[in-house]
Amino acid sequence: MSSWETPPLSIIVTGATCGGKSRRALEISKFTGLPVKVMDSMKVYRGMDIGSAKPAAELRQGQPYQLTDLVDPWEEFTVFDWLSALKKTSEAGKPWLICGGTVFYLHALRDGIFEGPGPDEAIRQRLQKESREQGGDYLHDRLREVDPDAAQTIHRHDHKRLMRALEVYEQSGEPISVWHQRRVPILDSSRTLLIGVHRERQEVHRRIKARVVRMFAEGWIDEVEGLLAAHDPPWGATASQSIGYQRIAKALKEGTDPFMEADKIQAQNRALARSQLVWSRKMPIEWFAPDEGERVEERIGEALRAVSEGRSIPAPDPELLARKRNV
Repeated sequence: MSSWETPPLSIIVTGATCGGKSRRALEISKFTGLPVKVMDSMKVYRGMDIGSAKPAAELRQGQPYQLTDLVDPWEEFTVFDWLSALKKTSEAGKPWLICGGTVFYLHALRDGIFEGPGPDEAIRQRLQKESREQGGDYLHDRLREVDPDAAQTIHRHDHKRLMRALEVYEQSGEPISVWHQRRVPILDSSRTLLIGVHRERQEVHRRIKARVVRMFAEGWIDEVEGLLAAHDPPWGATASQSIGYQRIAKALKEGTDPFMEADKIQAQNRALARSQLVWSRKMPIEWFAPDEGERVEERIGEALRAVSEGRSIPAPDPELLARKRNV
């Protein structure tokens, strides 16, 4: 993923699910004239409209929303594919407006993409077998021998990451820690605005409940039935991680009422929101309240003036950064 031209300014609206990201991004789009590049690993799938909370169909034709409806749910779609699509929709010298909560995509933009060896199922199965037979801290001890730097950052019980690190070393002969050092960020941190929508946790939970109820009312069950009829199975490895679809499909196959899954789907969304907020607190996100649209416009205007003059974005208001303690 080399040969990227870093945009003069990147405006990224991110945070927890059901926080109001799409509405804020649409407001910014109207203010700046920029299209909204959607950073969501589920909105890329055609036919998964209701359950992934896509914008209305008439808004997904390239203006204002881009990077939705790219592949069918049974097709695989990786972060490399998303970055490639992002690159194709980008114009040289023009700022980016990105909106979404897929952490892996955001990390790729801010930290660079890992370009080392891909997965090797044979190696993974062998490591799993060896781990079961040897027990204890076998994987961590092996990693400490070949990559002590990675062993210091990976918990001894995190078998998935331990196996990945060993897998990379066995394929390339180089430690995964060395591969990570070669990552080159796509974005310039001095010209990136991270914007969040500040809401109390209880309000996010209320909005999650209302959204799930609305999705069922809008025909989510019919949408799942259509996907089941279109392909068997209707989801690939990535799309199958989407919240709600599998539960509704299971209920339909078993002849039970899919709406009875609503509470469990709400709980899954609350868990997603919690995990998104955990990582968002580690980033320099400026948290604006839903009714602070004018303040958002002022901040973006300030940033646009700075980059047009060849300067870095002025430092954010510390009070906006401090709001992360309350999300």
